[in-house]
Amino acid sequence: MSKYMLIMRGTDESNAAMMANIDEMMATSRQFIEDLLKAGVYVGAEGLDDPQQGVVVDFSGETPVVTDGPYGETKELFGGYFLVDVASKAEAVEWAKRVPAAPGAKVEVRRVPGSDEVPQ
Repeated sequence: MSKYMLIMRGTDESNAAMMANIDEMMATSRQFIEDLLKAGVYVGAEGLDDPQQGVVVDFSGETPVVTDGPYGETKELFGGYFLVDVASKAEAVEWAKRVPAAPGAKVEVRRVPGSDEVPQ
């Protein structure tokens, strides 16, 4: 088994569509989590606050610079994730296809390396 993060990436348009149908989206998300639990692959899930409420710490200079809001010019923002423990990347992709998402959103699938794979 390997852990995979199903990263939800939305655009301004897909986020607006999601918010317009928030009750339906939340119900669909709860059902998706129930399906993950029943399958025994659920590890965790979290959503993130509005990107305008965050800050960016930029390390491109000698000292870090903190600015309000998301990255400039960003067309897609990380909105949350589902973490699953599955047998293969293919299985993670199949779960990603079922993630409740608004039209225009994307789900990125990335494996989470085990602690034994991290260089010492």
